[in-house]
Order: sequence, then C-alpha cells, then structure tokens
Amino acid sequence: MSSTTIRDIAKASGLSIGTVSRGLRNQSGLSEETRQVVRDTALRLGYDFTQLRKNRIRRIGFLLHSQHNTLASSPFFSAVLHGAEQVCRREGLSLSFIVAGPGQTIVEQTRGHQLDAFLCVGYFEPEVLEALKRSGKPTVLVDLHRRGMTSVNPDHQHGSFLATSHLLRSGRRTIALISGSPAHYSLEQRARGYRRALFEAQVQADPDLEVIAPQLGDGEAGVIEAMRQLLARRKRPDAVVCFNDSAALVAMRQCLNEGLRIPEDIAVVGFDDIGGASVAHPPLSTVRVDKESLGAKGVELLLGMSADEPQELTLPVVLIVRESTSSND
Repeated sequence: MSSTTIRDIAKASGLSIGTVSRGLRNQSGLSEETRQVVRDTALRLGYDFTQLRKNRIRRIGFLLHSQHNTLASSPFFSAVLHGAEQVCRREGLSLSFIVAGPGQTIVEQTRGHQLDAFLCVGYFEPEVLEALKRSGKPTVLVDLHRRGMTSVNPDHQHGSFLATSHLLRSGRRTIALISGSPAHYSLEQRARGYRRALFEAQVQADPDLEVIAPQLGDGEAGVIEAMRQLLARRKRPDAVVCFNDSAALVAMRQCLNEGLRIPEDIAVVGFDDIGGASVAHPPLSTVRVDKESLGAKGVELLLGMSADEPQELTLPVVLIVRESTSSND
C-alpha cells in the first residue's frame, strides 16, 4: 500500500494542503488546470485514492480550555476560530466549538458531537492530550506544542526577541517582563525570546525584573499586582514586555494611574495585536500574530496529516511599533 500523503502531493506540486485536499475530493473552487495538476501528481507519486474514503473528516471539534474562555482571551481565540471556520466552510466540514475543562473527561464531553477530528487550541494539560491521542482520532494542536503531535504555532520566541530588541535599540536598559505560567508553551517561549534579546545585546538579565502575574480573580488583578511590584522597585523599570496585549493594556492603565507618562517614563509592549491594541491610549506597540491563519492552517493540517509523520509548523510574526514605545528605532 502506498504511503504517499496529501502533504507529499502538496510539496511535489507546490500547492497548499487545502488545495490538494479539494482537488483529490473533486470539490468546487479550483480551476480545471489546478485540479489536473493535483491528480497527475497524485498518480505519479502512487497515492492510494482509497484513503479518501477511509480517512474522510467531516466533523471537527474546536476545543478551548475553560481557562481561556474569558473576555481577556476572546479577542485572540475568536479570530483563530474564525480562520478555522472559513476553511471548514470552504471544504464542506462542520465545526463544533467546545469549551473543555481539565481532566480526562474531555473525550466523554465530546462523544455526543460524533467528531472525526480535534483542533486543540491554546493550553491543555498533558493528560488531556494523552487522552485525545488514545482516542485514535486526528488531532492538531494550535498555539500549543507537544513532542510527537502535529502542531501550528506563531513564532513566539522570535516575536518576543523582536519586541525586546526594539526597546533596547530605543535606549531602554531596565526592561521588565510580565509573564504567565511557564506551563504554557507560548509564554515559556516568549520569555526565552526576551532573555535572548538581552543576552545578545550584552545586557545583564535581572531575575527580579521577571514577574509572573499571579492568578487572581478575573486575571486583571494579577497583572495589576505584577505591575505594582515592578513600580515599587528602588530602580524602576523603564520598559515592560507583557505576555499578551490584554495584559499590556492593563499594565499600561496601571502605569497611567500611578502618574507615569507612556512612553516617556516607561515603555510598554504587548503580543498578538488584538483589535484593542491600535485604539488604546496611547496605541500599543505589539507583535502581530496572524490569528486567522493559525486556525486555517490547523484545519488544513488535519486534512493532510499522517499519523506516522507529526508536523510542526511555525508561522512568522511582525513587530508593530506604535506610540506606547519609543519610535526612534
């Protein structure tokens, strides 16, 4: 039996996984010329067309951890969901949005939906991921990473490196980091990028400038507490890198409440480029993540994945400089 996958055909033809999937299934939205390229490449590589019937995905579960189902998280994850919905609509698939709590009951929670595959978005505990693997259903991690599982992530580390380097180039030297739990892959990688930028600029890292926002109440309280802790230091930071835009907007508001000027007294930079970043006062510098592409790529990976070849896809990010940081970069 041929081991050729949809991904192999996409690579050989120079087409996207989604285009190859549509071409093999004879779905609408492709020119006859593109459809023929897909079919010719599949035949040349010895693709087993019976796989289409055997592995047909019709119903996908978009799984979001209950800790992400908050107002602060929704601007990011709703955009990821929208990207996944667009591909599902194009491919004639149904997508179920499911907020899942911790523990191994997740498979039972989703049983009633009769799902063929899972998109796990954001953070999930290792035992949840193991339960999903044992279910035998195709699973792709979005904004989440685990060795041996197919995933798609923005370049968290490089984004944080870009943000911190921008602050260093604008003359800041006492740069703080407000982070969240290092159990989250994205936050751990963003902290690494911050440290790497300091190291490459030969700026001495101060562990006391790295503060993990405690989980208090609705989340804002933890960021406020972290910002107060930093501003109470004898040598106050002249810049702060925040683990996402929602946290950065809270930190910026706290600085303004304490009479500081932004960016003159302290610069603030976020991550994700949610809608509220550009309309904040002052507008927030941030790292732009193509959130809709994350969701879209997640679905495309599901359609083209091979159980034997987990794929790790990293999407590029872009630094967006606005008034919350010095712009003489």
